Amino acid sequence: QVQLVESGGGSVQPGGSLRLSCSVSGYTQSSGCMGWFRQAPGKGREGVAVRDGAGYATYAESVKGRFTISQDNAKNTLYLQMNNLKLEDTATYYCAASRGYISWWARLSETGYSYWGQGTQVTVSS
Repeated sequence: QVQLVESGGGSVQPGGSLRLSCSVSGYTQSSGCMGWFRQAPGKGREGVAVRDGAGYATYAESVKGRFTISQDNAKNTLYLQMNNLKLEDTATYYCAASRGYISWWARLSETGYSYWGQGTQVTVSS
């Protein structure tokens, strides 16, 4: 059984940083993708950063240069380092994993992902 458990959310001022962690169990990435999505109140869920089994990362334009996705296979953990946070980054952040390969142009779409964590809240406010 695949389990994804996020942690590391919290409240931070604009310009601050947070690191999210996703503890992964029961999942073999192989050719699949793992990544981070977020959902703000009243909005749909959007892809933030995803990473394939070869380590290639794809980022949403809104977070490029500020967020970094990484993975520690020894710890079975996926990370999202978020720097220079902005008010519009406020959302619930979800860790996700796919069953198989996702073409690069579809990787930031939630439809390709079968496994989801419960989410962790990130609030950016002054």
